[in-house]
Amino acid sequence: MAGRALPAPELPTGTVTVRVMREAVGNDVPGVSVQVTVAGAAPATAETDGAGRAEFPGLPPGAEGRAEVEVDGERLVSEPFLVPASGGLRVILISGIAEAAAERAAEEARLASEPAVPGAVVLGGNSRIIMEFQEDALRVFYLLEIVNGASSRVDIGGPFLLDLPTGASGAATLQGSSPLATIRGDRLTVTGPFPPGATSVQLGFEMPYDSATVVMEQPFPVPFQNVTVAVEQVGALTLQSAQLTESSQVRADDGTAYLMASGPALPAGGALVLELGNLPVHSQTPRNVALVLAAAALAFGVWLSVTRRPVVEVRDRAALVRRRDTLLSQLAPLEARHRSGTETEAQGARRRRLLTELEHIYGELDEAAPSGPQGGGEGVAA
Repeated sequence: MAGRALPAPELPTGTVTVRVMREAVGNDVPGVSVQVTVAGAAPATAETDGAGRAEFPGLPPGAEGRAEVEVDGERLVSEPFLVPASGGLRVILISGIAEAAAERAAEEARLASEPAVPGAVVLGGNSRIIMEFQEDALRVFYLLEIVNGASSRVDIGGPFLLDLPTGASGAATLQGSSPLATIRGDRLTVTGPFPPGATSVQLGFEMPYDSATVVMEQPFPVPFQNVTVAVEQVGALTLQSAQLTESSQVRADDGTAYLMASGPALPAGGALVLELGNLPVHSQTPRNVALVLAAAALAFGVWLSVTRRPVVEVRDRAALVRRRDTLLSQLAPLEARHRSGTETEAQGARRRRLLTELEHIYGELDEAAPSGPQGGGEGVAA
């Protein structure tokens, strides 16, 4: 998997370290030759040490470079990077992602053959709500993860039912959502039993309004951990909610500004009440267009999930591992199509998005590793 360089101000200026791992953080690959090519200089080669790390000091600041290595016949190449004028960079290259996805799919198939046990689920900390304005219409996207923390499938006593806010129209599930999820009218139904880890449920709808203020109330049938809401900042728009205690403005990679807010967990049956003020004037014509703009919302959702957020604490290892497993499950069939040559353009784009998020998840797992000796290289930075 291609690695993205991360700033490392603690390293000497002109230093790039490359850490090579196989499938998972901590499964380091020692003794392999890593090459870093920097514009205007001869390629440099170094061998990974016992922690899977190769170090390249003295690279010229401002130069563009790239790291590459071959592991078990798989060639890994990083994204291009610029050597910073101060401090260094860390790069993580991970092999065997496709194999890990296949193993995860096989494990899910095994679990699916076993009987479910009574249990409970929650909406995990990676769940988020995103609101955007397109053509003067308010579009709302729920990117939810229904988390089962048990090691076997659980039966919650019936389906997961979520009634959308009053006035919601054009609701539909989005690409990447679990096949367990369906929508009829304004009701989302997710049929159990629920597999271990996270079940991804993504949906979009339009929220019509005819005044400068709109109030949206959304009850949730199960506990919601670490509520996060992001609203595209248009004009003097305001967001108020008794359930959201911290807020800040952030910008996505494309420069779009979002008002982002977070709050503590909601109990089962608790309602998230959002009041949006100073809304732009919009057309009254209803449109069933939730799917059309899903790609933009999902792109921001991926960005939000892997970007350090000032109002949300860094996710714990358990949440990161659940997210990794969910992504590997979604990646498995796409990798199979890619290797067989039957991948469509849309499937290829989704596969690349999943790989990008996995790359960040592995980086965060590395950062979130407990300090002190853990065995197997856990807790060692790139």
